[in-house]
Amino acid sequence: MIGNPAQFEAIGNRLGFHVVEQTPQKLRLLWQGARFPAFLCLAMSILLLFISLPIIQALRLRGFVGPAASLWYFPVMNLMLFGVAIFLLTQRRTIDVDSDARRIKLLRRSLYRSTALSASYEEICRIKLDIDQVYTGFALGGSTAAEKFPVPALRIILGTDESVLLDRGSVRKIAELGKLISERVAKPFEIHPQLQGRLGLAPVIESASR
Repeated sequence: MIGNPAQFEAIGNRLGFHVVEQTPQKLRLLWQGARFPAFLCLAMSILLLFISLPIIQALRLRGFVGPAASLWYFPVMNLMLFGVAIFLLTQRRTIDVDSDARRIKLLRRSLYRSTALSASYEEICRIKLDIDQVYTGFALGGSTAAEKFPVPALRIILGTDESVLLDRGSVRKIAELGKLISERVAKPFEIHPQLQGRLGLAPVIESASR
């Protein structure tokens, strides 16, 4: 394996990959960052331009001694909103299952960094539909009263007992993706017992022989 599995963990409870390419040689899955918050920030930054531009012009003419001096934070806020929008729009993850190279490749991109991970089919033990414990939004905001809650997660389990997060979200959707990847890499697909009832499966699960 090349790469660090910890760099592909996510703090959110949902990713949501979808198939963008499916051929006998290659399967490609794509996830793009949160679009609604990105476009919301972009729209707010564009609206704020009508306030920020006159303030910037006034500051250029009179400096920080005029009436516009107390409104200096509007252009700063405008710039921050635009930066957040661009950052969210550039968030992207891809999963490539290459049958010719017999490797699965993960790529995580953002505005300032690109991170990759790859593993050969021989290094993969199984594909597992598991349960992750994810912090609530209150915990991310610093609340001490916040707790974790269970979220369905699709993971690759390697022979070294390391796991790599592929996707989180709807149990049925990621189960379909898990089955698709499992068939491609010819490895067992294991489903957590608590999730089998939600999928309407029998209590017997398929597990890797180790």
